[in-house]
Amino acid sequence: MSVPRPKRFNQKQRLASARGWLHDQKGKNVARAYRKHFGVDWATAFRELELLGIQIPSDYRENILKSVAASAEAKKRKKAEKLAALSDIEQDEIFAYIAGYTDGGAPYGITWDECDDLYDLGEQPD
Repeated sequence: MSVPRPKRFNQKQRLASARGWLHDQKGKNVARAYRKHFGVDWATAFRELELLGIQIPSDYRENILKSVAASAEAKKRKKAEKLAALSDIEQDEIFAYIAGYTDGGAPYGITWDECDDLYDLGEQPD
């Protein structure tokens, strides 16, 4: 399935198409509709709508852009936490993942060979 045509437009094509598209818009949130219709981010939608002569309230624009930045920062922080948790995995030359140790002190878990077999079968461990 291919990407809808308006989402493949470059800026020049979007601006030309948007002139006619804006006349059909009846909703109150034009920026959100523009963003979804043309597949652009918030900053691009605001900038291009201003080029088309649409006034966007500055407080609305600032709130949306702050929210988007905070969301991106939270996503980045969550990814860093996930990577930090993965780096705590115990390994050695025999075991890809050491789940624990027996009473005698011998490690047990998933060996490197077992791990390779899992990936050869197309399975991905969680």
